[in-house]
Amino acid sequence: MKPESPRIKRTRHAKHSEEIGCEVIALEVMPDHVHVFLQAKPNLSPAQIVNHLKGKTARKLLQEFPELRSKTTHGRLWSRSYFVASVGYITDEIVKHYVETQWERELKRRGA
Repeated sequence: MKPESPRIKRTRHAKHSEEIGCEVIALEVMPDHVHVFLQAKPNLSPAQIVNHLKGKTARKLLQEFPELRSKTTHGRLWSRSYFVASVGYITDEIVKHYVETQWERELKRRGA
């Protein structure tokens, strides 16, 4: 399986987010999870947003890379869990910086 470029990943997630009226502000794909900072309409619940993004990305990835099916649990690419937080108490720039520097922290953690 050939890894996607970060630009393609961001474009794909942005497209899926726009389908439900959300705007991706920052996104970083880690080996075992994804950080997404987005702006959403108030009529969408976090569960609706997460379910949409997980469903769309899983469907597309499994179509493009059928070999992933053998590595899934019961045919599910993503776990049911997720973390959501509102950011009214800090600036968008702080959150954006946090998301965009995930790999730096991961590499430091690994001692690389």
